[in-house]
Amino acid sequence: MAAAEDSNCIQNPSGSEAPKLSDLLDRGWKLYDEVDSTNESSSSNAVQVKVKRGIMQLEEATRMVSQLDLFSRNEALEEMATADVKYLLLPALLGALTMKQVNPNKRLEHVQTARVYFMDFLERCKEYEVCSFQLPRSNENKADTPTEEQPNPVVPLPTSQPDLIAMATQRQAKIERFNQRKETESKLCEIRGLVESGSAEEDMVRDFYLLHVRRWITLALEEIDSIDQEIEILKRMEAFKQSGPQPSPPKRPPMKPFILTKDAVQAKVFGAGYPSLATMTVDDWYEQHRRQGCLPDQGVPRSAADGNAEEDERAERERKEENDDKEALQKARDWDDWKDTHRRGYGNRKNMG
Repeated sequence: MAAAEDSNCIQNPSGSEAPKLSDLLDRGWKLYDEVDSTNESSSSNAVQVKVKRGIMQLEEATRMVSQLDLFSRNEALEEMATADVKYLLLPALLGALTMKQVNPNKRLEHVQTARVYFMDFLERCKEYEVCSFQLPRSNENKADTPTEEQPNPVVPLPTSQPDLIAMATQRQAKIERFNQRKETESKLCEIRGLVESGSAEEDMVRDFYLLHVRRWITLALEEIDSIDQEIEILKRMEAFKQSGPQPSPPKRPPMKPFILTKDAVQAKVFGAGYPSLATMTVDDWYEQHRRQGCLPDQGVPRSAADGNAEEDERAERERKEENDDKEALQKARDWDDWKDTHRRGYGNRKNMG
């Protein structure tokens, strides 16, 4: 049914010969390997150019495979030509390159397209019975909605046992896929050199590409798991954006501090348990007490004798200084000498001023 790969050529409308199918696959495959193994950022211009070129090469190869009708549901894997086995990888490589596209505005579209490619690859491998695996559910059958025959579906009780069993099953399946991929990659390393050098026999070449197909089956199953999770997140983000900005909650007035007491009696005895907050300034307090006559020097009239005594003492001191009184001068000098040897505040133990 399938022709040899070297003769798989399509004529362009202009009459010129189109690239060979094998060349398109090899170029796209090589570009994927370069992108997958590079140390550059996936968002760099050089990497994205390679991604787009690889997708174009593989899309053209897919169109040629469809025109040549290489695969049929009526044939078994053993009936497929050895030269055609590697073309089973086309949708898997397309899905992997589509996942490497970097465009936040089209991320949901890219992951959904990649999932279609991976599902197409897995379904074809399932039809040819390349290996034993469980096919993931499609997006249409993923949501279990109630039907008309079950108007009131029974809601399962929120027990943790089914979840634990499902988690254990998924974990065991991932471990088995990981071990299978490691075993497959080890076999590929053993025969890669012979196949690429062209010295391998046909059976070895067939096994080489079948090993690649089995390796990509495990990769596609893992990619679909991560894609399903990403699609759910992206859809929620899109719904959140479309709902518009949420109104900010009204600001609450600041609460005054309070302390809870054990009972009403304790509250009456001990009060709130913290100093009361200030309700007036010092000037307001002084003015209020001045009006009420509660200040210490208010209501106590000073006698005329006290005022006259202070004036007489001041006048006597001035007179002695003017007359150069020896006793007053000596007292003043002694006071100056004492201040020279004693700092200010000396002996003021109680800070009396």
